[in-house]
Amino acid sequence: MQFARGAEPVIRVVIGHHGKLVRGALAVVLSKEPDLTVVGEFDRADELLGVSGADVVVLDPLLLGEMGVAELCTRLAGRALLMLVERDEGGSISLALSVVKQSPKVGVIATDASPDDLVDAVRGVAEGRPVFDVSLALAVLRADDNPLTDRECEVLRLIGTGATAQDVAATLCLSAGTVRNYLSRILSKTDARSRIEAIRKAQDAGWI
Repeated sequence: MQFARGAEPVIRVVIGHHGKLVRGALAVVLSKEPDLTVVGEFDRADELLGVSGADVVVLDPLLLGEMGVAELCTRLAGRALLMLVERDEGGSISLALSVVKQSPKVGVIATDASPDDLVDAVRGVAEGRPVFDVSLALAVLRADDNPLTDRECEVLRLIGTGATAQDVAATLCLSAGTVRNYLSRILSKTDARSRIEAIRKAQDAGWI
C-alpha cells in the first residue's frame, strides 16, 4: 500500500468488469474515499495480468478474455480479490466460491450491496479479513452441481445473447471450430436437443 500525507495508508484498487457503466460507478464510489484510489479499469480478463502496484482487484466473475476468470485468479495469486456476483447467477457464484477456496485473500459480495458495504469489503480484503455474503453460499447450495466448465459457461452465456458461433469465437479469441466443439459438449452435458434448450436448462439450474 502507498501512504498519503499524514502516513495514512492508501489502498490501490483495480476494477475488472464487463460493463462500462458499472465500472465507472464503482470507480466513483471508491474514489470518494480518502484511503482508496482507483488505478485502473478493464473490461477483459487478460488485461488484468499486466497490472502492477494494485492492492485489491475488484472482479466480475463473468469477465471475458483470452482466459477464464478462474485461471486469471490463479495467476493473480497473492493479490487481494473482491468478487462481485449477481444473486441469481448460480454459475458465477459457484466460480467465486471455487476461487475463495484457492486463496485466503478473496472476498465475495453481491452486486446489490450498498456503497458502504462495497467500501468496507475492499478495505477488508486489503487487510486480509474474511469478506463473504453468506446468502450467496445458500444460493449455491440450492443449485444443482454444474457439469459445465468455466469456458463452456462463457460460451453458453454469449450464445444466450444471440451471438453466433463466429461472434463468440471473435469475442473469446477462439476459432469457430473450437466454439462449435464447445457447443457440442454443452448439448451433450445438458442433454439438450438445441442451443435454446441448453440455455434454458442451464439457466433454470443456476449454472449460467
